[in-house]
Amino acid sequence: MLAALRWTATQTRVDSQLRYSIPEETKRGSLIGNVAQDLGLDLKRLRSGRARVLTGETPQYVELQTDKGLLVVNERIDREQLCGDDTPCSFSFEIILEAPMELHRIVVEILDVNDHSPVFPAKDIHLEISEAAAIGSKFSLTNAEDSDVGVNTLQNYVLTPHDHFMLKQQTNTDGSRYAEMILQKPLDREQRERLSLKLVAVDGGTPQRSGTVNIHITVLDTNDNAPVFNQSVYTATVIENAPLGTQIVTLNATDADGVSKGMITYGFAQVKENIANTFVINEKTGVLSVSGNIDFEKDKKFELRVEARDQGGLTDTSKVNIEVVDVNDNAPVINIMSFSNTVSEDAPEGTTIAIINVKDSDSNRNGHL
Repeated sequence: MLAALRWTATQTRVDSQLRYSIPEETKRGSLIGNVAQDLGLDLKRLRSGRARVLTGETPQYVELQTDKGLLVVNERIDREQLCGDDTPCSFSFEIILEAPMELHRIVVEILDVNDHSPVFPAKDIHLEISEAAAIGSKFSLTNAEDSDVGVNTLQNYVLTPHDHFMLKQQTNTDGSRYAEMILQKPLDREQRERLSLKLVAVDGGTPQRSGTVNIHITVLDTNDNAPVFNQSVYTATVIENAPLGTQIVTLNATDADGVSKGMITYGFAQVKENIANTFVINEKTGVLSVSGNIDFEKDKKFELRVEARDQGGLTDTSKVNIEVVDVNDNAPVINIMSFSNTVSEDAPEGTTIAIINVKDSDSNRNGHL
């Protein structure tokens, strides 16, 4: 939560707000906007008021050229580094003038450019599938990740033509896409023991970017039944800063086959780097637990796709939705944005003495100031 406090005798002038937008990776010195013109200030006022930019804890991405009244790029801005997957992406700061004091809030939105290709975590996917797998059996595939957003991010998967499989694409609630192969023609190990396919992930940018992974399939002897999860969606909560090893939820799937083919192992069906660094699944027991630091201020919730796999290569997938509970682990940060060392004894009521900015990264009651 962010609170702006102004020490005044009665009331302080509330000034204007401007909003600009620029593409990420814009070169240093590039124009963002004519602040003087847009705020209706002349250049003499900018100089006499010692106009300056106040960014607080935000890096100094912009520079105010007071001799021209222009706001320009001061350093390279990477949208993915600044905001990650969040859209829209923006940062804000204040321009302050003195004698008399004025405070103008500026918001700069950073527009995504297609500077990342979809990337698979590995070059190859290895699958073992029974020759007795039923038509309609599904096989989860490792998903690609694309750091861009909107139309520039991953839009589609393409499976190289193959008689035995069709591709089914799904979308998570966060908008990310993944694919599953659906068996549409029986496999015959005696005719062909190994199959090779390619999965291509493409984005919607211009020019279009893509990434490829090779799929290697080994056809196994008969396995009649696939594992089945007892829930299609698991829901759980975990407090931020939970100790390593904290158990969150236990996955459970059953398989009607005997021990040799029906023994089940658990794992992630797809996993982003932040999830792989935060959670771990015991492949034998299905217990999902904490393996890394959880910070509510960075991640308020997680959506995981998990997989149960039997010894014949058949799988089932489920989702785990984890809500992170905030704890009061951040102290308020106070920044004195401007302060007058002297005050005239005949200063009228409402004269601004100081402008103070107070920020607390916690949320709700924990961040209330």
